[in-house]
Amino acid sequence: MSQQYQPQPPGAPPSPTAQVGAKIIRTGEAPGAGVAEQAASSGPDAGRDVDPGTDPVRQALLDVRREVAKAVVGQDAAVTGLIIALLARGHVLLEGVPGVAKTLLVRSLSAALSLDTKRVQFTPDLMPGDVTGSLIYDGRTSEFSFREGPVFTNILLADEINRTPPKTQASLLEAMEERQVSVDGVSRPLPDPFIVAATSNPVEYEGTYSLPEAQLDRFLLKLTMDLPGRDDEIEIIRRHSGGFDPRNLGAAGVRPVASAADLESARRAVAEVEVSPEVLGYIVDLVRATRSAPSFQLGVSPRGATALLNTSRAWAWLSGRPFVTPDDVQALTLPALRHRVSLRPEAQMDGVLVDGVLGSILATVPVPR
Repeated sequence: MSQQYQPQPPGAPPSPTAQVGAKIIRTGEAPGAGVAEQAASSGPDAGRDVDPGTDPVRQALLDVRREVAKAVVGQDAAVTGLIIALLARGHVLLEGVPGVAKTLLVRSLSAALSLDTKRVQFTPDLMPGDVTGSLIYDGRTSEFSFREGPVFTNILLADEINRTPPKTQASLLEAMEERQVSVDGVSRPLPDPFIVAATSNPVEYEGTYSLPEAQLDRFLLKLTMDLPGRDDEIEIIRRHSGGFDPRNLGAAGVRPVASAADLESARRAVAEVEVSPEVLGYIVDLVRATRSAPSFQLGVSPRGATALLNTSRAWAWLSGRPFVTPDDVQALTLPALRHRVSLRPEAQMDGVLVDGVLGSILATVPVPR
């Protein structure tokens, strides 16, 4: 039976049940989400525990979480979300307070997947050319040559993206949507795979610039990275007391267990995951419900419905199923949709939360049987 949600009274904070999507998959509350449920268990070897059948590619991607856990403690949900984004060719917005290992997470994931990664610290004086690259005049040849910017990588860590002005933020739009950079009328393709993992600090507002809705809509998922629990924090301190150096992933034992070729094979397999007409209708009904929710002034666009479809497919494949269930859709609803809606001012003043409204929608939209 599909996971059901309890409706939230207006203004009340969402219950733990309504937040299942926020934890993806850390809690494993959605039936069939055994992969993530067991991966969230304690111990650095979590992630090898789900039977992937006879598919070595799926097993390799599941092993990525075990490798990342050697460096990052208690963020299994974010790791799973990033893997889903890579499978669905989408970008991720990571939100969390400073010090929850957002940068270390991306570096560890890249190392486990044998992918190139570059980090850009977004600041108020950062220029678009500092991200995309620019033409440089060569005095020896009297010609201009293009010098690639850090966007030419597999995983671009856009650190504190909301600290740079909209003009520089917009320099990423073409890269995120078209997978290319255009300079002086020439389009240059980006490597494949390519995703942007942007971080945003939710507690500081001084010196920040809100991301426009058009840019937020280009992120496939918005993942929240919470502070670790007590046991996880003890493990973090224990590792550091034992000499753990976050700048030396090799010494931590993080090694490549998958490659870009594995990722491409997995993408082809995800594309073959079946979606029934009933589940397609369920996705559309959820999205359309956000457009009529009294608390929302902006609902989810068809691009959001596509994002929910693609991420549900990727999660079904990681879970070892050749078809998408309503539970897969429910598990990804919050991370796929929470950044595509906006609350009415009066709802914000009443203390209504986006995740609570989405949880209520999940509770009221009929689930196909």
